[in-house]
Amino acid sequence: GSGASQSGFGRTGTVDWQTGDIKTGDFTAANGKGYFVNTTSGAITVTLPSSPTAGDIIAVRDYAKTFDQNTCTLARNGSKIEGAEDNSVLGTEGLSVTLVFVDATRGWVATDQAVSWNYYYSLYKF
Repeated sequence: GSGASQSGFGRTGTVDWQTGDIKTGDFTAANGKGYFVNTTSGAITVTLPSSPTAGDIIAVRDYAKTFDQNTCTLARNGSKIEGAEDNSVLGTEGLSVTLVFVDATRGWVATDQAVSWNYYYSLYKF
């Protein structure tokens, strides 16, 4: 047998969705959690975790499909997002995004993005 081992994979790409805590105002995200963000009443800023380590993961989802009306800003909190020293503004209706912290060079990188079924249906009329 080879007996070879593999390491460095971190989490498997899933988060624990905080279904009992719909976010309606600014908040700081915690590693390993996914948040439903309701921007019906106004724009919301999600501050990414400070001092993240490789493999940290967070996710956000447009709860009420209003990111196109009131955006959700991901505040980088000292780390890069997709290699840039800029906050990221989510402005697509029904968007969900999962971010994983890779390293200081690339920072938080989107590993999964989707929009709600209704959004695709309105565009393409399946």
